[in-house]
Amino acid sequence: MFPSERLKGIENFVATADAGSFTAAAERLNLTSSAVGKSVARLEDRLRTRLFERTTRRLALTDAGVAFYRTCVRVLAELEEAEAVLAAQRSEPMGRLRMDAPATFGRLRVWPLVLRFAKQHPHLRPHVSFTDRFVDLLDEGIDVGVRIGGAEHWPGSLGHRYLGSERLIFCASPDYLTKQGTPASSVELAQHDAVLYGRADGTTSPWLIEHGPGTIERRTMEGRITVGNGEAQVAAVKAGHGIAQLATWLVCDEIARGDLVQVLPELTTEGLPLNLVWPVGKQLLPKVDAMLELLAAELQIV
Repeated sequence: MFPSERLKGIENFVATADAGSFTAAAERLNLTSSAVGKSVARLEDRLRTRLFERTTRRLALTDAGVAFYRTCVRVLAELEEAEAVLAAQRSEPMGRLRMDAPATFGRLRVWPLVLRFAKQHPHLRPHVSFTDRFVDLLDEGIDVGVRIGGAEHWPGSLGHRYLGSERLIFCASPDYLTKQGTPASSVELAQHDAVLYGRADGTTSPWLIEHGPGTIERRTMEGRITVGNGEAQVAAVKAGHGIAQLATWLVCDEIARGDLVQVLPELTTEGLPLNLVWPVGKQLLPKVDAMLELLAAELQIV
């Protein structure tokens, strides 16, 4: 028997037990007395148990009817409570919201938005991780993921929203450029000290240099300093250790303050795409939907 079949007739049964007759229950339910009586009779047939002792004046619950009535009242109350919770969620995001984002981008760009969102919705409990390792959203119970790079074709179990792509620029500190000079071409650029991003396996990210539409050179450099963290890489460049190719979202504040200077702006190159990702089964949850809308509206990758 399907679970939904077990719910048939329960509301009519409880109303009849409360009212003491089919006629009175029918008035409460806005049904006919015959419809209520037939519904209760079908319920008794399905249960193979008499729920009422029928007299000419009044219906009385049998012992089995009393026990079943108590259970039905509890079940209906729990259903009503569940509906109330869902109604509250439609107007107020609440509960645990599990999120994951790339380490540096997450701390600098995502985290301030999460804190603001949590302040606006005090019944929300964000649980946020920042990591550059691969995270399987479904296996690890993630509600909302922020991804820089990643799959070209997302699986059907995940929803995704493209927000744009990084722009990569070359930059250095004013002090470094005063001492070492400002490169005027990609050839001169190769002669300067490089601050590179390094991975745990010992490899480094190459510089990407565009030579016309669709033509990207991946230039492997010998690093003056190599570090596996974006914020540490920015700190090394600010300290005058060389030139780095960095995403604009990582250094826009430093450039605005004059702590860093862009060099060779004509070599600005498109980097990795930024996507919001979520399990499709969770998209309609108010907490997930509201967070996705906030991130889509305010995440800046430029």
